[in-house]
Amino acid sequence: MQEALKRDAQHATIAKLIQNDLDAEREKVALLHQQGSQQAELLREQGAQQFELLRQQQAAAGGSMYSRRPETLKIDISKYRGVEEDSLLGWFGESDDAIRARRIDDGDMQIAFAQSNLAGRAKTWAPRLQLHDPYAFGSLEVFKSRLRQTFESPRAEFIDRTELLKLKQGKRDVHAYAQHIRHLTSCISSNTVDEHTLISVFMQGLADGPVKTHLFRLELDSLEQAIYIAE
Repeated sequence: MQEALKRDAQHATIAKLIQNDLDAEREKVALLHQQGSQQAELLREQGAQQFELLRQQQAAAGGSMYSRRPETLKIDISKYRGVEEDSLLGWFGESDDAIRARRIDDGDMQIAFAQSNLAGRAKTWAPRLQLHDPYAFGSLEVFKSRLRQTFESPRAEFIDRTELLKLKQGKRDVHAYAQHIRHLTSCISSNTVDEHTLISVFMQGLADGPVKTHLFRLELDSLEQAIYIAE
């Protein structure tokens, strides 16, 4: 009888130990499940935060690109007809201003814009020249030079030289003044003006101020160097 009771007690003890182990395992599984859910929720939150941050960065980049987009201004200019009463120099100035305002940077587009503002015999001259030589106008400056050679009178270079030597900045900014000097210089193909004379003309024509004073203290080698410092 006692042996039977002892065996029953041992079985009960073993069963209790097994039950305790099972309960402990269940608790571990429940804890792991809870931790897994928390980890998954944390990952979801982090993913949502990263997505929102990326969206904000893209929106900011898009807004920044839009705000930096340069504005263009469409300026209408007169038509150059290739007749004596038309001022080719004045038309060149109008054309350059319009190209800058429209922000036309491509060389071919600059030439096309200039050609679109020709009229009369000047308008028929350009396509005829390109018919024989498709690369007749390698740049806007080449286009201007050939237009000038065709339609300007022989006295034009003398007039340009006289205007260059008397040129003053006036109320213009330095850039516009420098561009005018560059253009007049490019128009003088025979007996070109030497660099030191160009430097002197540029400096003398500058409006009085600290820039002019500073330039007169320097030893300059070229017109472009003087313009670079002045701008």
